[in-house]
Amino acid sequence: MAPTRRTALASAGLTLGSLTAVSGCLDSAGDADVSCPPSVPTDASLRIGFVGDVMLGRSVDERWHDAPDGPTAVWGSILDRLQSLDGLVANLECCVSNHGEPRPGRTFHFRASPEWAVPALERASVSCAGLANNHLLDFGPAALTDTPAHLDDAGIASAGAGVDRETAFEPAAIEISELSVAVVAVTDQSSSYAAGRDSPGTAYAPLDPNHPLTRRRVGGALAAARDADPDLLVVTAHWGPNWVTEPAETQQAFARWLVDNGADVVHGHSAHVIQGVEVYRGRPIMYDTGNFVDDYAIKDGYRNDRSFLFELHIDDGRLAALELTPVENAYTQVRHADDTVAEWLRETVRERSRSFGTTIERNGRGLRIPLSCPA
Repeated sequence: MAPTRRTALASAGLTLGSLTAVSGCLDSAGDADVSCPPSVPTDASLRIGFVGDVMLGRSVDERWHDAPDGPTAVWGSILDRLQSLDGLVANLECCVSNHGEPRPGRTFHFRASPEWAVPALERASVSCAGLANNHLLDFGPAALTDTPAHLDDAGIASAGAGVDRETAFEPAAIEISELSVAVVAVTDQSSSYAAGRDSPGTAYAPLDPNHPLTRRRVGGALAAARDADPDLLVVTAHWGPNWVTEPAETQQAFARWLVDNGADVVHGHSAHVIQGVEVYRGRPIMYDTGNFVDDYAIKDGYRNDRSFLFELHIDDGRLAALELTPVENAYTQVRHADDTVAEWLRETVRERSRSFGTTIERNGRGLRIPLSCPA
């Protein structure tokens, strides 16, 4: 196997926290390894999962908070599949805290009680929670800062929010099996929730590759992650408007810019609906992974209760494929999709990926997307 990036994230005294001082610099694509096919230094076969919005507040919290099996039951029939993964990255669409008051002027406020929500994330084997979204400040700064603290106590990494801007943009460092993985979490939603120089908030930027703020903040986070030399670099992005089935041209340009600057996986969410998948330079871009578990009303014509468990398969030292397992959210509980829903999901993702020229194969009740390089 060809040599690839492999420097332990905390070896030789080097940590991601010590690297965030570069966050004021511009990105440098010349420092990124974007060869195709991308390789990773392992002979093991690994599966790393990615899911969209995990919202454990409001009615989800009410239903499962006092249920003895709540932390397990919320995952329904998909739990065994989640626990079989080597790692799982999710967008946590709520704060996890018992503190704070609802933020004035907001229509929706999402907060989950740590007593059951943290064990639930543990049961699902969540490795890293993305916090860069438009609900982390729903109950104020105390609830926001509680969230990564509760996760950390349970051994769950997080990225995308913090006590100040430097912390919010700091990549997470996790180990998945024998791989070192860096996770950068960013959002272009709710600028009022953006972390300031000395104030808590999210890792906010316009997410336009031509915007100087984006190039400075996101480029700096990517540079920090690359300097730590992880085996795999993931960007999880909460971006774009709700209720759209296709990513905007700016999102597409930003996703490709991320890959050009070192991202191996782009994990998108926010629209509440499944969007297409693109393979760019042998790397998967999941433009929107939809909703995974929540209590949201089903919007006519959008089927925001249907999505996938996305699995990155690593075989023989390379990113081999993205496999999609159909799921549906049965109001506060996720489960395997039935045959009718699975067929709808397969056809929908095929149609929404067509403009990207993505090769999609049937894989049982789900789909398989080979991560091949351009001819």
